[in-house]
Amino acid sequence: MFSIEAIMSTDLITLPPTANLAEARSLMQSNRIHHLPIVADDRELVGLITLTNVLAGTDSSLRDRENRIHAEDICVKDVMVTDLATVDEHASLRQAALFLEKHKIGCLPVVTDGKLRGIITDTDFVGVAINLLEQIETTEPVEREYA
Repeated sequence: MFSIEAIMSTDLITLPPTANLAEARSLMQSNRIHHLPIVADDRELVGLITLTNVLAGTDSSLRDRENRIHAEDICVKDVMVTDLATVDEHASLRQAALFLEKHKIGCLPVVTDGKLRGIITDTDFVGVAINLLEQIETTEPVEREYA
């Protein structure tokens, strides 16, 4: 069966808390991701920034340029989420999925001994569901089509 360690992403893109929202937005766009762990120099997880945080923290491009709040002027540490739910890599995959669903969050950072090891997202769980559905389809008898 699947484990968190087996499906978590470990090739992580992170930012330091001193980065700005423009950097976060650029990384998210270029890597097609919605969550960025914020880490200290020693890979200690100190926060998380989501695409929602980035969009909420920046001003509308409809406002005139002089009065607009610029993403370059906003530090990640000022808008990041710091009260994070995390999971250990050896935790139950089912419990992690239920936690994401119950709290309506999109990701769980995987932390061991205070250090960021990976991240598991709702997209990872979609991959598990697809795999399980494929397994079920290969073991089910072929249904006859009726006209």
